[in-house]
Amino acid sequence: MIRKMARKTGTQVTRREFLKGASTALAVGTAVGTGLAPRRLRAQGQTAPPSERILLAFIGVAGRGSALINDFKRLPESVITDVCDVYRPHAEAAREMAGGRADVYSDFRRLLEKTRADAVVIATPPHWHPLISIAAMEAGKDVYCEKPMCLRPDEGVAMLRTMQKTGRVTQLGTQIHAGENFRRVVEIVRSGLLGKITAVRTIVTLNEFPGRLGNVPDSDPPGGLDWDLWLGPLPKRPFNRTLFESGGHRYFRACVGSWVNELGPHIMDLAFWAMDPGIPRSARASGGRFALQDVSDIPDTVEMLFEYPDFTMTFSHTAANGYNFGFGQEPDRGRRLMVLFHGTRGTLAADYGSYRLFLEDGTAGDVKLPEPSIPRSPGHQKEFLDAIKTRQQPPCNFQYHLPLAIAIGMGHAALFSGEKITWDAQRQRVAGPRPAVAEATSRYRAPWQLPRV
Repeated sequence: MIRKMARKTGTQVTRREFLKGASTALAVGTAVGTGLAPRRLRAQGQTAPPSERILLAFIGVAGRGSALINDFKRLPESVITDVCDVYRPHAEAAREMAGGRADVYSDFRRLLEKTRADAVVIATPPHWHPLISIAAMEAGKDVYCEKPMCLRPDEGVAMLRTMQKTGRVTQLGTQIHAGENFRRVVEIVRSGLLGKITAVRTIVTLNEFPGRLGNVPDSDPPGGLDWDLWLGPLPKRPFNRTLFESGGHRYFRACVGSWVNELGPHIMDLAFWAMDPGIPRSARASGGRFALQDVSDIPDTVEMLFEYPDFTMTFSHTAANGYNFGFGQEPDRGRRLMVLFHGTRGTLAADYGSYRLFLEDGTAGDVKLPEPSIPRSPGHQKEFLDAIKTRQQPPCNFQYHLPLAIAIGMGHAALFSGEKITWDAQRQRVAGPRPAVAEATSRYRAPWQLPRV
């Protein structure tokens, strides 16, 4: 069962401490010595020995969830035992996609009570990620959860503490992290080639004016949908098909905050991986909804500033202009993204699949790049399955990702309150003016509550 919500947190959790793995508490999260080993499945036609098979349950199986079913199906050790979705047609389609043998649920709580799965894969809308992840870990399941990890800092802290307490393996769905290009950029940044880095910029542009969703009126939900459970901890509101269909939830503030939470976990991941900055000292933000005219309510223009002791990081987003800042193809209203590292000796610009080096002395074409030093990935989903077997946390586990998740939560609190927000490392929670703290603190519709961990 979901337990009661806690407003306070405890000991300091920083990314540098996570990765050092020095403390006993964090050692539980990095080298898991307890928990379930992959179970034996009595089935015909297996492509790996039964003792090596890993049983998976999927919660949230539309869109991204169905894509993950296909991704895991390609790995010979995967067996899909359960699928769950609040919309029955989605669940039935997922069962067929999984081979027609999976058990079907509409309520994740019933699945967690009955499933024999070793791990759960969570691809619900983001407002459900913390509660379902925590419930799954407390039920003894390893967790693969799609990004964003959470919407507010207290949720992320609770998720990490549950991981440490239960000894579960976790992986966040930031698939680009497994790519070769991100590794190469991190190696260049860490080599010192750019000199002292004083500013990191992350940028996302796309032009969806006058709005992608149109102005569809509210209506009755379709048959087979438990709309109240879809909303879960969100305030009660009428059904609108744009919120429910084709990933439209990402255009509504209650579900995602803004596009910073939609793409920030991917592109800011490169900045956090390369710089290893921990949780920012403070966050400021400005922006608003200045151009879009559809039923959505997220801001179409956002500027966030994250402050660290010796550099700054920014996130810039517009949904009403597709300029690419000279990096990549010409604007065509499609999504454009970029990460820039500005150092005293040069700048490195990167996107998902490429990078360009601009040195201050103009010698970028002749410079010797560092040798590869970061182990190459077997694939994002394969990392998770391997971690279940070894009980060693994969690269994108919850403790690795928490500083980034907290930064985005702080940025949204600053944006929606209009106030500067700071991080109290000793008490492990946000601080600042009351409106900002309120924006950064989870508030759930009864009976849902964040567990006290």
